[in-house]
Amino acid sequence: MLTSKRLILAHFWLAFIVFGVALLLGAWQMLVRSPLVPWISNPEWYYRSLTAHGTVMGYAFPTLIAMGFGYAISESALGQPLVGRRWAWLGFGLIVVGAVMALVPVALGLASVLYTFYPPMIGSPFYYIGVVLVVVGSWIWVALMSINLAIWKRANPGKPVPLAMFANVAGSYLWAWTAVGAALELLLQIIPVALELSSTIDAGLARVFFSWTLHAIVYFWLFPTYIAYYTIVPRAIGGKVYSDTMARIAFVLFLVVSMPIGIHHSFMDPEVGAGFKFLHSAFTALVALPTLITVFTICASVEIAARLRGGRGLFGWVTALPWSNPIMLAVAFSFVMLGFGGAGGLINMNYQFDATIHNTQWITGHFHLIFGGAIVIMYFAIAYDLWPHLTGRTLASLRLMRLQLWLWFIGMIVTTFPWHWVGILGMPRRMAYFDYTNPALAVDAFSVILSVIGGFILVVSGILFFVVLLRGQTAPQTDSGPYRFATAVHPPVTVPAALNGYALWVGLMIGLTITNYGYPIAQLALRPGTAVPAVYVGGQR
Repeated sequence: MLTSKRLILAHFWLAFIVFGVALLLGAWQMLVRSPLVPWISNPEWYYRSLTAHGTVMGYAFPTLIAMGFGYAISESALGQPLVGRRWAWLGFGLIVVGAVMALVPVALGLASVLYTFYPPMIGSPFYYIGVVLVVVGSWIWVALMSINLAIWKRANPGKPVPLAMFANVAGSYLWAWTAVGAALELLLQIIPVALELSSTIDAGLARVFFSWTLHAIVYFWLFPTYIAYYTIVPRAIGGKVYSDTMARIAFVLFLVVSMPIGIHHSFMDPEVGAGFKFLHSAFTALVALPTLITVFTICASVEIAARLRGGRGLFGWVTALPWSNPIMLAVAFSFVMLGFGGAGGLINMNYQFDATIHNTQWITGHFHLIFGGAIVIMYFAIAYDLWPHLTGRTLASLRLMRLQLWLWFIGMIVTTFPWHWVGILGMPRRMAYFDYTNPALAVDAFSVILSVIGGFILVVSGILFFVVLLRGQTAPQTDSGPYRFATAVHPPVTVPAALNGYALWVGLMIGLTITNYGYPIAQLALRPGTAVPAVYVGGQR
């Protein structure tokens, strides 16, 4: 039984509230950059909005989802009340304080540095300290997940760790380690300059530190989605997990291969040598492996559900799937967007192809299709699945839920596909203004208008999502029973030690990260004369 309902609901409600604000900001940004409205004349407003949008979507929103879902997993999968609930509330409080501390200077125009910090631009120190507080609050969650698992293991010696908790703790370890890169950049590079303890910064070294975080953070965002794939979807559609072992392998592979790959974001930067760029490119290709394992396993799990419902034939079972079930719709849409987004990632990891689309709207389309598309639509599914157990009330608006998911899928496709196209044509990203009377840009106008339409479809979908949740808050009370996760076709009686713990995989994660980053960081740190004057934004200094 869930005994920490208020704690979990607090995380989810705050996550979705800040998500709603960021969604509106994103739609506004697309509109003001389009030929549909006159230029707002002040680019600063655009970059304030872009910084707030990225900071919320990149740090606050997915972290709160992972934490809230993690606490629910800990209690439901382990069958024990959450140990350290007061500490959990402290972590939540630090995130609230940190988010406010970061976003106030952004709103005032004192930290328009984008969520990637963009050195040598320097904003208000309160922005960076706020981000640090968000990370520290999340690290409390990491510690609590580890502690609760250790308590369960002592009480259940030799038993397999429930799959949902195994994946949950693996995701927390990935986050704890990937956040170290951004933390080093902030503590060693940016915050001293923001506090005016120094007037110069090594922008190249700072970018390498951030690349440590920049790509692996995507897999932290993905972890709740993948947990839902394996442990919610099969149960919700009346099936079973095809293989518990393959699921565990997929999650531990994410720990190993998703960390040491971030420098592929810096292919066009001169600070890192070609050898290490190739190394990161090769590891980026390997990260497709756990995703391919997941696609196979979940498709097999879905087929099991369909055949249990009477599905027949090589492909005839597809029609037997419960397509009226919102969870079934969500996973199907998520897989489609994950496929398109992953294909784009194969372009980004290739040095020659990346040179063509580097820093263009292609990149914006790629990561929005992965995060805003494949990931966020499963966050909706997690909320729909958990809400009756958190509120004691039924979510009865199934038609509205299906409409909301369809609109999110359509909106994301209509938004991101034109971005990919104009990126191929060379349209740069992070630009506040385009003059579409220029013949060189006029060809992009129609595609940009399409993306604006997609953005407003997403806003409508977001509104419907809140309508569903709010209607659920006032629905008749019901006894939803204990929250359950999917079971495997062959539930494991024993599990190899390597797939029931993390020591081997965390050791490989840390070792490979140090191997892939140690020399570039040391080389840049020891090289003299690389610091440049800081550029303070918002009229500071």
